Amino acid sequence: MVKLASAREFRTYGSGLTKNRYEYINAGLYLFATVVLCSGFVSQLSSEARSGLVVILIALAIIIIVNLHDILAHFAGIDFRLSLMSFDLQLFFVEFAAPIVQILGTILLFLAILFIFIQEEKGYGIWKLEKHAMNMLVAGPVLWVVGSIHNSCQIYERADGHVQILQQFVYIPFLMGSLSFMLGAILNYRQQSKVFNHGLHLLGETWIWLGIFGSLLFFIGGLTNVIKVFKMQQMNGMMRLEKLRGGAHERLVSAREGRVPLILDHHQPIINHQPIINRQLPEETKVDIPIATPYKDVLIGAGRTKS
Repeated sequence: MVKLASAREFRTYGSGLTKNRYEYINAGLYLFATVVLCSGFVSQLSSEARSGLVVILIALAIIIIVNLHDILAHFAGIDFRLSLMSFDLQLFFVEFAAPIVQILGTILLFLAILFIFIQEEKGYGIWKLEKHAMNMLVAGPVLWVVGSIHNSCQIYERADGHVQILQQFVYIPFLMGSLSFMLGAILNYRQQSKVFNHGLHLLGETWIWLGIFGSLLFFIGGLTNVIKVFKMQQMNGMMRLEKLRGGAHERLVSAREGRVPLILDHHQPIINHQPIINRQLPEETKVDIPIATPYKDVLIGAGRTKS
Protein backbone atom coordinates (compact mmCIF):
# COMPACT_ATOMS: atom_id res chain seq x y z
CA MET A 1 0.00 0.00 0.00
CA VAL A 2 1.19 3.50 -0.78
CA LYS A 3 -0.14 7.04 -0.75
CA LEU A 4 -0.45 7.57 -4.47
CA ALA A 5 -1.36 10.54 -6.67
CA SER A 6 -3.44 13.13 -4.89
CA ALA A 7 -6.14 15.43 -6.21
CA ARG A 8 -4.47 18.39 -4.53
CA GLU A 9 -2.76 21.10 -6.53
CA PHE A 10 0.35 21.55 -4.39
CA ARG A 11 1.88 18.10 -4.92
CA THR A 12 4.95 18.31 -7.15
CA TYR A 13 7.98 16.27 -8.19
CA GLY A 14 9.72 19.14 -9.92
CA SER A 15 9.03 21.78 -12.52
CA GLY A 16 7.79 21.48 -16.08
CA LEU A 17 8.18 18.12 -17.77
CA THR A 18 10.17 16.81 -14.78
CA LYS A 19 7.00 16.82 -12.70
CA ASN A 20 5.08 14.73 -15.23
CA ARG A 21 7.98 12.35 -15.77
CA TYR A 22 8.47 11.58 -12.08
CA GLU A 23 4.73 11.26 -11.55
CA TYR A 24 4.64 8.53 -14.20
CA ILE A 25 7.74 6.86 -12.74
CA ASN A 26 6.23 6.89 -9.24
CA ALA A 27 2.96 5.32 -10.40
CA GLY A 28 4.62 2.80 -12.73
CA LEU A 29 7.18 1.72 -10.14
CA TYR A 30 4.45 0.91 -7.64
CA LEU A 31 2.51 -1.05 -10.27
CA PHE A 32 5.66 -3.05 -10.97
CA ALA A 33 6.08 -3.69 -7.24
CA THR A 34 2.58 -5.19 -7.01
CA VAL A 35 3.39 -7.60 -9.86
CA VAL A 36 6.61 -8.65 -8.12
CA LEU A 37 4.75 -9.05 -4.81
CA CYS A 38 2.11 -11.29 -6.38
CA SER A 39 4.83 -13.37 -8.06
CA GLY A 40 6.54 -13.87 -4.70
CA PHE A 41 3.36 -15.20 -3.12
CA VAL A 42 2.70 -17.51 -6.05
CA SER A 43 6.23 -18.88 -5.67
CA GLN A 44 5.33 -19.99 -2.14
CA LEU A 45 3.11 -22.67 -3.68
CA SER A 46 5.98 -24.11 -5.72
CA SER A 47 9.18 -25.89 -4.79
CA GLU A 48 11.07 -22.55 -4.94
CA ALA A 49 9.46 -21.16 -1.81
CA ARG A 50 12.74 -19.83 -0.45
CA SER A 51 13.42 -17.77 -3.57
CA GLY A 52 9.82 -16.55 -3.35
CA LEU A 53 10.65 -14.89 -0.03
CA VAL A 54 13.47 -12.99 -1.73
CA VAL A 55 11.05 -11.79 -4.41
CA ILE A 56 8.63 -10.59 -1.71
CA LEU A 57 11.47 -8.71 0.00
CA ILE A 58 12.35 -6.98 -3.26
CA ALA A 59 8.73 -5.92 -3.79
CA LEU A 60 8.44 -4.53 -0.26
CA ALA A 61 11.71 -2.62 -0.68
CA ILE A 62 10.35 -0.98 -3.86
CA ILE A 63 7.15 -0.01 -2.04
CA ILE A 64 9.20 1.64 0.72
CA ILE A 65 11.17 3.63 -1.87
CA VAL A 66 7.96 4.79 -3.60
CA ASN A 67 6.51 5.92 -0.26
CA LEU A 68 9.64 7.89 0.60
CA HIS A 69 9.59 9.50 -2.82
CA ASP A 70 5.93 10.36 -2.30
CA ILE A 71 6.63 12.09 1.03
CA LEU A 72 9.40 14.17 -0.56
CA ALA A 73 6.97 15.22 -3.29
CA HIS A 74 4.49 16.46 -0.68
CA PHE A 75 7.18 18.34 1.23
CA ALA A 76 8.48 19.92 -1.98
CA GLY A 77 4.95 20.99 -2.86
CA ILE A 78 4.79 23.23 0.22
CA ASP A 79 8.43 24.35 0.00
CA PHE A 80 9.24 22.18 3.05
CA ARG A 81 7.32 24.64 5.26
CA LEU A 82 5.69 22.49 7.94
CA SER A 83 3.86 25.51 9.36
CA LEU A 84 1.33 25.20 6.52
CA MET A 85 -0.07 22.08 8.16
CA SER A 86 -1.82 24.28 10.72
CA PHE A 87 -4.05 25.62 7.93
CA ASP A 88 -5.27 22.21 6.80
CA LEU A 89 -5.58 19.18 9.09
CA GLN A 90 -6.03 16.86 6.10
CA LEU A 91 -2.62 17.96 4.89
CA PHE A 92 -1.09 16.35 7.99
CA PHE A 93 -3.41 13.41 8.67
CA VAL A 94 -3.68 12.25 5.05
CA GLU A 95 -0.94 13.59 2.82
CA PHE A 96 1.86 13.07 5.38
CA ALA A 97 0.60 10.64 8.03
CA ALA A 98 -0.71 8.08 5.51
CA PRO A 99 2.59 7.41 3.70
CA ILE A 100 4.49 7.41 7.00
CA VAL A 101 2.14 4.77 8.42
CA GLN A 102 2.48 2.78 5.20
CA ILE A 103 6.27 2.91 5.46
CA LEU A 104 6.19 1.64 9.05
CA GLY A 105 3.84 -1.20 8.11
CA THR A 106 5.96 -2.18 5.11
CA ILE A 107 9.14 -2.15 7.20
CA LEU A 108 7.55 -4.45 9.80
CA LEU A 109 6.39 -6.85 7.09
CA PHE A 110 9.82 -6.70 5.46
CA LEU A 111 11.54 -7.58 8.75
CA ALA A 112 9.07 -10.43 9.38
CA ILE A 113 9.81 -12.03 6.00
CA LEU A 114 13.54 -11.40 6.48
CA PHE A 115 13.56 -13.12 9.91
CA ILE A 116 11.75 -16.15 8.49
CA PHE A 117 14.24 -16.28 5.62
CA ILE A 118 17.18 -16.08 8.04
CA GLN A 119 15.63 -18.79 10.19
CA GLU A 120 15.29 -21.01 7.13
CA GLU A 121 18.92 -20.39 6.15
CA LYS A 122 20.26 -20.96 9.69
CA GLY A 123 18.44 -24.23 10.10
CA TYR A 124 16.00 -23.07 12.79
CA GLY A 125 18.70 -21.99 15.22
CA ILE A 126 17.35 -18.68 16.54
CA TRP A 127 13.92 -19.33 18.05
CA LYS A 128 13.29 -15.73 19.15
CA LEU A 129 13.33 -14.56 15.54
CA GLU A 130 10.29 -16.70 14.77
CA LYS A 131 8.27 -15.18 17.61
CA HIS A 132 9.13 -11.63 16.53
CA ALA A 133 8.47 -12.53 12.90
CA MET A 134 4.96 -13.80 13.62
CA ASN A 135 4.12 -10.66 15.62
CA MET A 136 5.42 -8.32 12.90
CA LEU A 137 3.65 -10.37 10.25
CA VAL A 138 0.39 -9.22 11.87
CA ALA A 139 1.43 -5.68 12.85
CA GLY A 140 2.53 -4.72 9.32
CA PRO A 141 -0.82 -5.30 7.58
CA VAL A 142 -2.64 -3.66 10.50
CA LEU A 143 -0.71 -0.46 9.80
CA TRP A 144 -1.55 -0.87 6.12
CA VAL A 145 -5.24 -0.89 7.04
CA VAL A 146 -4.81 2.25 9.16
CA GLY A 147 -3.09 4.01 6.25
CA SER A 148 -5.81 2.89 3.85
CA ILE A 149 -8.46 4.32 6.16
CA HIS A 150 -6.53 7.61 6.21
CA ASN A 151 -6.67 7.71 2.43
CA SER A 152 -10.34 6.79 2.13
CA CYS A 153 -11.39 9.41 4.71
CA GLN A 154 -9.96 12.29 2.69
CA ILE A 155 -12.55 14.86 1.65
CA TYR A 156 -12.25 16.99 -1.47
CA GLU A 157 -14.57 19.99 -1.54
CA ARG A 158 -13.35 21.90 -4.57
CA ALA A 159 -11.78 19.18 -6.71
CA ASP A 160 -13.20 18.10 -10.05
CA GLY A 161 -15.81 15.33 -9.78
CA HIS A 162 -14.01 13.22 -12.40
CA VAL A 163 -10.81 13.31 -10.33
CA GLN A 164 -12.68 12.34 -7.15
CA ILE A 165 -14.27 9.32 -8.85
CA LEU A 166 -10.88 8.11 -10.05
CA GLN A 167 -9.48 8.69 -6.58
CA GLN A 168 -12.14 6.45 -5.03
CA PHE A 169 -11.34 3.69 -7.52
CA VAL A 170 -7.78 3.83 -6.19
CA TYR A 171 -8.71 3.86 -2.49
CA ILE A 172 -11.19 0.98 -2.47
CA PRO A 173 -8.87 -1.75 -3.88
CA PHE A 174 -6.10 -0.65 -1.52
CA LEU A 175 -8.39 -0.83 1.50
CA MET A 176 -9.70 -4.27 0.52
CA GLY A 177 -6.18 -5.51 -0.22
CA SER A 178 -4.91 -4.32 3.16
CA LEU A 179 -7.82 -6.05 4.89
CA SER A 180 -6.98 -9.25 2.98
CA PHE A 181 -3.37 -9.16 4.17
CA MET A 182 -4.43 -8.45 7.76
CA LEU A 183 -7.00 -11.26 7.76
CA GLY A 184 -4.48 -13.73 6.32
CA ALA A 185 -1.86 -12.78 8.93
CA ILE A 186 -4.31 -13.13 11.84
CA LEU A 187 -5.62 -16.51 10.67
CA ASN A 188 -2.08 -17.73 10.08
CA TYR A 189 -1.05 -16.60 13.57
CA ARG A 190 -3.91 -18.54 15.15
CA GLN A 191 -3.09 -21.65 13.12
CA GLN A 192 0.61 -21.58 13.93
CA SER A 193 -0.03 -21.09 17.65
CA LYS A 194 -1.55 -24.60 17.78
CA VAL A 195 1.38 -26.38 16.09
CA PHE A 196 5.18 -26.24 16.28
CA ASN A 197 6.42 -25.24 12.83
CA HIS A 198 9.63 -23.47 11.88
CA GLY A 199 11.03 -21.59 8.91
CA LEU A 200 8.93 -21.63 5.78
CA HIS A 201 6.33 -23.81 7.48
CA LEU A 202 5.31 -20.75 9.53
CA LEU A 203 3.68 -19.38 6.40
CA GLY A 204 0.52 -21.43 5.90
CA GLU A 205 -1.59 -21.75 2.78
CA THR A 206 -4.23 -19.41 4.19
CA TRP A 207 -1.65 -16.61 4.41
CA ILE A 208 -0.37 -17.39 0.91
CA TRP A 209 -3.77 -17.41 -0.82
CA LEU A 210 -5.00 -14.27 0.94
CA GLY A 211 -1.67 -12.67 0.11
CA ILE A 212 -2.17 -13.47 -3.57
CA PHE A 213 -5.68 -12.00 -3.43
CA GLY A 214 -4.43 -8.87 -1.66
CA SER A 215 -1.59 -8.44 -4.17
CA LEU A 216 -4.08 -8.63 -7.04
CA LEU A 217 -6.19 -5.92 -5.39
CA PHE A 218 -3.07 -3.78 -4.98
CA PHE A 219 -2.36 -4.33 -8.67
CA ILE A 220 -5.87 -3.16 -9.57
CA GLY A 221 -5.44 -0.05 -7.40
CA GLY A 222 -2.02 0.66 -8.91
CA LEU A 223 -3.36 0.23 -12.45
CA THR A 224 -6.24 2.61 -11.70
CA ASN A 225 -3.74 5.09 -10.29
CA VAL A 226 -1.71 4.95 -13.52
CA ILE A 227 -4.89 5.69 -15.49
CA LYS A 228 -5.70 8.58 -13.18
CA VAL A 229 -2.21 10.04 -13.49
CA PHE A 230 -2.42 9.74 -17.29
CA LYS A 231 -5.76 11.55 -17.42
CA MET A 232 -4.56 14.27 -15.04
CA GLN A 233 -1.47 14.85 -17.18
CA GLN A 234 -3.38 14.82 -20.48
CA MET A 235 -6.09 17.15 -19.16
CA ASN A 236 -3.68 19.53 -17.46
CA GLY A 237 -5.48 22.78 -16.68
CA MET A 238 -8.91 21.36 -17.48
CA MET A 239 -9.39 19.42 -14.23
CA ARG A 240 -10.08 21.52 -11.16
CA LEU A 241 -7.90 20.31 -8.29
CA GLU A 242 -8.22 20.85 -4.56
CA LYS A 243 -6.30 23.69 -2.95
CA LEU A 244 -5.06 24.01 0.61
CA ARG A 245 -7.77 25.26 2.91
CA GLY A 246 -7.82 28.35 5.12
CA GLY A 247 -6.08 30.48 2.51
CA ALA A 248 -2.89 28.45 2.92
CA HIS A 249 -2.49 27.92 -0.82
CA GLU A 250 -2.88 31.63 -1.51
CA ARG A 251 -0.29 32.40 1.19
CA LEU A 252 2.09 29.88 -0.33
CA VAL A 253 1.74 31.35 -3.82
CA SER A 254 2.16 34.88 -2.47
CA ALA A 255 5.26 33.86 -0.53
CA ARG A 256 6.79 32.29 -3.64
CA GLU A 257 6.19 35.52 -5.55
CA GLY A 258 7.64 37.56 -2.66
CA ARG A 259 4.55 39.68 -2.06
CA VAL A 260 3.58 38.96 1.56
CA PRO A 261 4.99 36.93 4.48
CA LEU A 262 4.00 33.24 4.50
CA ILE A 263 2.74 33.23 8.10
CA LEU A 264 1.32 36.45 9.49
CA ASP A 265 1.36 37.23 13.18
CA HIS A 266 -2.20 37.38 14.47
CA HIS A 267 -1.24 40.05 17.00
CA GLN A 268 0.16 42.45 14.42
CA PRO A 269 -1.96 44.35 11.92
CA ILE A 270 -1.34 43.83 8.24
CA ILE A 271 0.77 46.72 6.97
CA ASN A 272 0.78 47.81 3.40
CA HIS A 273 4.40 48.43 2.46
CA GLN A 274 3.61 50.45 -0.64
CA PRO A 275 4.97 54.03 -0.47
CA ILE A 276 2.51 56.71 0.49
CA ILE A 277 2.31 59.60 -1.96
CA ASN A 278 1.55 62.96 -0.33
CA ARG A 279 -1.08 64.77 -2.23
CA GLN A 280 -2.46 68.21 -1.44
CA LEU A 281 -6.14 68.24 -0.90
CA PRO A 282 -7.99 70.72 -3.13
CA GLU A 283 -8.94 73.94 -1.42
CA GLU A 284 -12.55 74.45 -0.63
CA THR A 285 -14.34 76.45 -3.30
CA LYS A 286 -16.49 79.17 -1.84
CA VAL A 287 -19.84 79.64 -3.55
CA ASP A 288 -21.93 82.74 -2.86
CA ILE A 289 -25.42 81.58 -2.20
CA PRO A 290 -28.03 84.37 -2.65
CA ILE A 291 -30.03 85.15 0.45
CA ALA A 292 -33.70 84.44 0.05
CA THR A 293 -35.89 87.58 -0.08
CA PRO A 294 -39.02 87.50 2.08
CA TYR A 295 -42.31 87.47 0.16
CA LYS A 296 -43.54 90.64 1.93
CA ASP A 297 -40.56 92.69 0.75
CA VAL A 298 -41.13 91.50 -2.81
CA LEU A 299 -44.74 92.88 -2.78
CA ILE A 300 -43.63 96.23 -1.32
CA GLY A 301 -40.92 96.60 -3.94
CA ALA A 302 -43.38 95.85 -6.71
CA GLY A 303 -45.83 98.50 -5.40
CA ARG A 304 -43.15 101.19 -5.30
CA THR A 305 -42.22 100.40 -8.87
CA LYS A 306 -45.77 100.97 -10.11
CA SER A 307 -46.11 104.27 -8.31
